[in-house]
Amino acid sequence: MTGTGNVVIVGAGPTGLLLAGDLAAAGVPCTVLERRAEGSGLTRAFAVHARTLELLEMRGVAGELIRTGEKVRWLRLFGGARLDLARLPGRFPYVLVTPQYETERVLERRALAAGAEIVRGAEVVGLRRRDDGVDLRVRHGDGPPRIVRAAYVVGADGVGSTVRQALGLPFPGRSAVRSVMLADVRLTEEPREVLTVGADGEVFAFLAPFGDGWYRVIAWNRAHQAADTEPVDFEELRATVRRAHGTDHGMHDPRWTSRFHSDERQVPSYRVGRVFLAGDAAHVHSPAGGQGMNTGLQDAANLGWRLAAELHGWAPPDLLDGYHAERHPVGRRVLRGSGALLRGALLRPRPLRAARSVLARAATGTPPLARRLARTVAGLDIAYPAPRGAHPLIGRRAPDVPLAGEPGRLFEALRDGRFVLIVAANDPAVTYLATRRWADRVHCALAGGATRTTALVRPDGYIAWATGETAPDRRAAEIRDALTRWCGPPAEHHAHERRQR
Repeated sequence: MTGTGNVVIVGAGPTGLLLAGDLAAAGVPCTVLERRAEGSGLTRAFAVHARTLELLEMRGVAGELIRTGEKVRWLRLFGGARLDLARLPGRFPYVLVTPQYETERVLERRALAAGAEIVRGAEVVGLRRRDDGVDLRVRHGDGPPRIVRAAYVVGADGVGSTVRQALGLPFPGRSAVRSVMLADVRLTEEPREVLTVGADGEVFAFLAPFGDGWYRVIAWNRAHQAADTEPVDFEELRATVRRAHGTDHGMHDPRWTSRFHSDERQVPSYRVGRVFLAGDAAHVHSPAGGQGMNTGLQDAANLGWRLAAELHGWAPPDLLDGYHAERHPVGRRVLRGSGALLRGALLRPRPLRAARSVLARAATGTPPLARRLARTVAGLDIAYPAPRGAHPLIGRRAPDVPLAGEPGRLFEALRDGRFVLIVAANDPAVTYLATRRWADRVHCALAGGATRTTALVRPDGYIAWATGETAPDRRAAEIRDALTRWCGPPAEHHAHERRQR
């Protein structure tokens, strides 16, 4: 677990596991340290949104996860309003409902198969930054701490992140809702809908299936704001669900109950030197909208290829800084959006609740607004900053466009972790530039449909650069500049540098 070119990830949740799989697949030595001795069968996250499914498809594991859950093609909002997801662009026009432990299982299997090391029962108790790396103090069981050295460390260790605390970073924000009751139960009466939500201003209740006969209940009672340490009274839980839904669905046989509070917080910097924060260690949101796990997985997808490029020696100087620059605004937007949804659900005055319901029905009943809202919930509208005057596609999500030859689609071409240059015509100069001089980090593909756009797609599925139809010489120069900007100098430049040294 030592070396000058390795990455240590703290936390074996979904964020840490996806990042570990990406790094290991890119040939970066990677170790995940997890405080828990065994994986947890409990879960809080259920929703896997469309953009996350696209990221998983780029890694070849979306189908495996989809088989574990149920597809929900619309979401119920306030006052009977329904948000239609069936018209979302792309191959996943729905939200997948599956327990978090299934997501972790799929991602852990991928990480291990790629060569990542996962060490359980390893608690990080300290951190010291060096100019050329990071030293972690790690305790196994009751033994004394020992030093684990890494070139880079990623804290994906949740809301109570030891890594974040060791860096001395603040975690400003507030509690969004207190004393939320959780339980795993069986039901005598199966709900009519996959996701069942109800609220009246005084109580809130949500039901979601595990798929094996057990259901997760999330409930809140304004009249009883108990401490997180207070046990859940099962009769109070049933009464809360009855008030919110009109029935408790014959709830019985709880196998696990707990209380928690939900915060809205975000760390001011996702990077401190050679240490990065991702997932709940960097940002926490209310559970409304099911964005937490999805945002963390997209953090990991954004960071992994950057670290791999740095450790392979071809990263442009500002590539690592781009992680904070792109992901911090997304985390802030999710925090605000999920908080607004939660406060809307818990509105108390009846006139305000009535106005909220009217607005929700108007928004979901107006096609342009409904499409925009659906894309926001699904994560398909996330775009990263582009230079002024740049091509309008730059910074935006790349759809899974068809390609000529094999592989037949863009997401399949992204599975080896390289950039993909999609060319609009079989230009020998373009093909030579991409496949000969940057072949170790760029795959050149011919567009399968009629298009005049040439685009460079990043390993995380966002468009780094694009241009329309131009003269061949000019296009070749533009491509060369774009590849150098995003992918570093060509391979022969590295070979020359090594010979000079």
